[in-house]
Amino acid sequence: MSLCRQNYSQSSEDGVNAQINAELTASYVYRSMAAYFARDDVALPGFHSFFDKAAKEEQEHADLLIDYQNKRGGRVVLQPIAAPKQQWNSALEALEDTLALEKDVQSKLLALHAIADKANDAQMTDFIEGTFLVEQVEAIKDISDKITNLKRCGEGLG
Repeated sequence: MSLCRQNYSQSSEDGVNAQINAELTASYVYRSMAAYFARDDVALPGFHSFFDKAAKEEQEHADLLIDYQNKRGGRVVLQPIAAPKQQWNSALEALEDTLALEKDVQSKLLALHAIADKANDAQMTDFIEGTFLVEQVEAIKDISDKITNLKRCGEGLG
């Protein structure tokens, strides 16, 4: 048993491990998207840069959660990550997949927050709120705006 563990429930520990997996999965998907848009037969460098940056951000989120798990006396348990999609029919399809992924990550963060709240773990709820929730809402809005603008351009662009 960890010496630093205090008011950290098993359900919280399990939830953090699940969130680590969700963040690493998102990073893996964005790496696939970045690679796709960098291909010579796709050649959309702006989308490559966008998804490369997104992959790094999701990796950073996983790293923050790993550090948090260790600070609270939990044990990090990494799970397998499924191979992501490798190709998209359009930039719009990739952004729509991105929006669905970000909403899924947000839902998992809210579920993790509910676990912490139920366990009366104020420190964990504060960590989730202060580190992740605002950024997720902003990311969902940004991606939604990009989808709207790309639809406005019509087919054949991106």
